[in-house]
Amino acid sequence: MATITVRGLDESVKQAIAEQARVHGRSMEAEVRHILTESIERQRRNIGAAFLDTFQDLGGAEIEVPSRSQRRRVPDFE
Repeated sequence: MATITVRGLDESVKQAIAEQARVHGRSMEAEVRHILTESIERQRRNIGAAFLDTFQDLGGAEIEVPSRSQRRRVPDFE
């Protein structure tokens, strides 16, 4: 595993991470690892999943998807 050092981190950010770690029952190191991993995993997912996650956190959203009125044409290769 890799090791990184973050310099110049604002004290308020450090305190917020410490509080979040306490709430989650983790060390600060484990909390930072979790935050970084979750951030990267979110970026790797497609926009649809990100949209769904965002609106589930806000109570959900309903989207009306219009029906398709025409079928796709089959290409003629002759």
